[in-house]
Amino acid sequence: MVKEDLSDRAFMVRALELALAGRGRVSPNPMVGAVLVKDGRILGEGFHARAGAPHAEVVALEAAGEAARGATLYVTLEPCCHQGRTPPCGPRIVASGVRRVVAATLDPNPQVGGRGLTLLREAGLRADVGLLEAEAVRLNEVFFTYMTSGRPFVTLKAAISLDGKIATVTGESRWITGEEARRRVHEMRNEVDAVLVGIGTILRDDPLLTTRLGVPGQRDPVRVIVDNLARLPAKARVINSASAAPTLVAVGPKAPAYKVERLREAGATVLVLEQSARRISLAALMQALVAREITSVLIEGGAEIHASALSEGIVDKVAFFLAPLLIGGKTAPSALGGPGIEKLADAVRLRDVRFAPLGEDLLVEGYVLGYPRS
Repeated sequence: MVKEDLSDRAFMVRALELALAGRGRVSPNPMVGAVLVKDGRILGEGFHARAGAPHAEVVALEAAGEAARGATLYVTLEPCCHQGRTPPCGPRIVASGVRRVVAATLDPNPQVGGRGLTLLREAGLRADVGLLEAEAVRLNEVFFTYMTSGRPFVTLKAAISLDGKIATVTGESRWITGEEARRRVHEMRNEVDAVLVGIGTILRDDPLLTTRLGVPGQRDPVRVIVDNLARLPAKARVINSASAAPTLVAVGPKAPAYKVERLREAGATVLVLEQSARRISLAALMQALVAREITSVLIEGGAEIHASALSEGIVDKVAFFLAPLLIGGKTAPSALGGPGIEKLADAVRLRDVRFAPLGEDLLVEGYVLGYPRS
C-alpha cells in the first residue's frame, strides 16, 4: 500500500478527473486516467478515450517524451501486462525510464490482477497501490462488476410522484418530472451501453429510448425490449428511428414464429430466451447481453419489469427521480408491480444513499444491499 501524502493525493485526484472523460465511451474497457510527474511538475497527462485507443499511461508517456525518465506515474488502475486490443502498458512504462508508479487499485481482470505491478517491480521500479482506492473502484463500478461477476452493471431508474406513482389511472406519465431531471436521464443514457424496458412501456408510450442532449458526440444506447410473445409493433419508433443504435427484442420460446420473423425483417435483433412463470428470465437476458460486450444496463420500466429485475437479483443500483406531485388512485401504477412482499424484513434495502436536487425534483440513488455480488 502507498503511504499517502498531500502531493500524491493531489496528483491521483487529477488522474481520476481525467479518467472521467472516457465515461460512456470505453466499454468494455475501464475508464483510466494517468498523470506523469517529476519534481512536483506535471510532464504529461492522458486518459483512455475508447476501446482500441491508446491507454492512459501511453498517452501520458508520449506527452512527456524523454522527460519521463526518473518521473512518477500516477494511474487510476493497475497498468496492464497482457495483449488486448492494444499492446500491454507495463513494458512501455519500464522502457520509458519511469522510476515509480502509483496505482489507485488493482485491475480486476484475471489476466492482470496484480501481474502488472509485479512486472514493474521485477524491472526495478517502485510500484505502490491503494491510494484513493474506494474512489477508483466506484469510478469503474461497471468494469469491476463485469470482470468479477461476468454480468452487466444494472441500474433501475424510475420517475415517481411523492406517493410512488409512475402514471395516472389513465396511464398518463408525461411528464412527472421537470426538465432538469429529464436531462439527467438522457445523460444516463449517454453513459450506458443499453437501456431496457418492457413491452408494456412500448405499447403505452412508443418511446424512442435515444439520447437527446443536443451536444456533439452524444451516443444512443442499444435498445432492449422484453417482449415475451413478440407483440412489439413493426412500426414502433424503437425500430423505425434514425438512430444507428440496434434494437434487441427478447422473446420467449412460445413467441409466434411469424411475429419473430416480422420483427427481424423490420430490422430488430431477436433473442429467444428461456422463461419461468410465463416471464422471460432477466438473468438469462443479462448473460446474453454481456456476451455482446454490453457491460451496463439502464432499466427504465415498467412496474412489472422493475419488480422482476429486483426479485431476480440483477439490480445493482437504484435511481429514483422524485417529483413534488400527489397522483393517487388505487389502479394508478406504482414504481414496483408484482405480487409484493408480506414482511418488511423481505424489502429490498439500499446502502450508500445519495440525494441530489434537480430543479423541483429530487434524485435518490443507492446501491442494493449486497452489491457487489458474485
